[in-house]
Amino acid sequence: MNYSPYKKEFTISTDKRKINIRYVHNFLSNSYWAEGIPIQVVRKAIKNSLCFALYHGRDQVGFARMVTDRATFAYLADVFIDEKFRGHGLSKWLLETIMAHPDLQGLRRIMLATRDAHTLYNKFGFTQLPSVERWMQIHNQDVYKIK
Repeated sequence: MNYSPYKKEFTISTDKRKINIRYVHNFLSNSYWAEGIPIQVVRKAIKNSLCFALYHGRDQVGFARMVTDRATFAYLADVFIDEKFRGHGLSKWLLETIMAHPDLQGLRRIMLATRDAHTLYNKFGFTQLPSVERWMQIHNQDVYKIK
């Protein structure tokens, strides 16, 4: 099911066929969280996620994806708005759209990691982990670095 809300000249779509993978890759490969990510990894991540692409007319200006089983858990990742379109409430609208998506209702847990957008995510109910001692990870920080 493709989901496509619109607001003025902007549209958010979950249709993966419309995603400009090169645009998403260019942004992510220069981001603090996915620096150097190969395009084939971006393609695979998009294929295996519920994606939300933000468009101004036909031009893509933002993106986010949920890694989810659509039953109990989701992880929000790769959220961005093109710098030229920031300051217009688009990130808030993108998050509202994601959180309202029918496949993401009734989940037990939605997680994310951010360095600098806590205020935005707090507005949608995200909080710091209360029991971080329970959580574990395998983190290969240098996985995208050429060896």
